[in-house]
Amino acid sequence: MIELQITCPECGSGINVYSNKDANAAQCNICHHIVDISFNEEHEAGVLKQCPVCQRQDFYKQKDFNRKVGVFLFVLASIITIVTFEYTYGSVFFLFYLLDSFLFRRLNFIAICYKCKTIFRKVENIDSIHDYNHEMNERIVYSDHDFKGKNLEH
Repeated sequence: MIELQITCPECGSGINVYSNKDANAAQCNICHHIVDISFNEEHEAGVLKQCPVCQRQDFYKQKDFNRKVGVFLFVLASIITIVTFEYTYGSVFFLFYLLDSFLFRRLNFIAICYKCKTIFRKVENIDSIHDYNHEMNERIVYSDHDFKGKNLEH
């Protein structure tokens, strides 16, 4: 069963939903906006081929880690390294590198819809989903191009 985090189009807050083929809508807990969803048997089995929110087939995968926390840790490591470099010779930065390596191995992948930015966790076919492609994102967001699930290749 796939876990979804839908971004509310009205207020931008997260709406958490589990795939259920009988469900046809999700309601935001903040602004009470209703988002239409459409699940099928594949979603209940954990297979992601079509987004239940926008019906698109274009997804990318990334590690399930908050980017703001990652940037904060990088800035913190940089500041501590600069301040203590005279005594530690950059070993603090190396310790943060080890922490980053540990987290990278431990965290699972998530899939994200290029079009509506819905986040999908516990996806069984995550290995068949490609990494983020900047050009695909630009074409989908700005010109509403539909790749129909195929990765952009040059």
